Amino acid sequence: MRARTIVVILTVAIGLGLLTGRFVLPARSAPAATKPTAGTSSPPPKPADGPMTSRHLLAAAEFRKVGLSLRIYVRDRIGDGRYANAACAGEKTIGETLGGPGAHFRGLVTTRHTDTDDLTLAVNVDDQVAREVAADTGSPALAQNFFQRLLLEEVPCQKEPAGHWVYGPTHTVDVAPGITASWLGSYDGDLNITGTAPRNKQPCGGIAILRNGSHYGILEVDVCLDAAAMTRIVRAAVARL
Repeated sequence: MRARTIVVILTVAIGLGLLTGRFVLPARSAPAATKPTAGTSSPPPKPADGPMTSRHLLAAAEFRKVGLSLRIYVRDRIGDGRYANAACAGEKTIGETLGGPGAHFRGLVTTRHTDTDDLTLAVNVDDQVAREVAADTGSPALAQNFFQRLLLEEVPCQKEPAGHWVYGPTHTVDVAPGITASWLGSYDGDLNITGTAPRNKQPCGGIAILRNGSHYGILEVDVCLDAAAMTRIVRAAVARL
């Protein structure tokens, strides 16, 4: 189109705008849609399917992410042993409850002084950050069965006589199909005045039951973490499992 013709068209448009009291410029064309860059979104994790190794256990670095600054020592072993708080669920071993081969035990502690019979346990309970017990069942169906049995074992601890420590309500963390966890916060006895955990208080650590494909695990968090920190730790543990 010639420049003289364009000037004429714009002059007419301006004149019409003045007559009608408005001047409207042609609308801008919509910007082209931005295509997502390849590799920016990662696929959901796949459920575990294979032998359990130490790399499947929770890393000490996860506790630094929730604010714990103390140095954490990692103590691993394979075998059998107790896994739950004896004051409620009863002192039992994995073998007594579930049978099967030995499990992987990991103790996260802030001391070099651990039990001579079980190096994943600190001599002084105040030095215990967390303890995880995990194993491969060989099938997702059996892992689901173990997960449910272990969780049901802890549920009665949500009701205890006033003055006794108690677990709070069950929280669910779903990472992907076949990768899930349930955790219960721990409350001291002085907060238990009705036989159950108080609704308006934060937990102080707790216990989580984990399932990832054919793997299952129990994670006891002894350090005092609130609900947000517990959720983050549990998510990291079950995703790694």
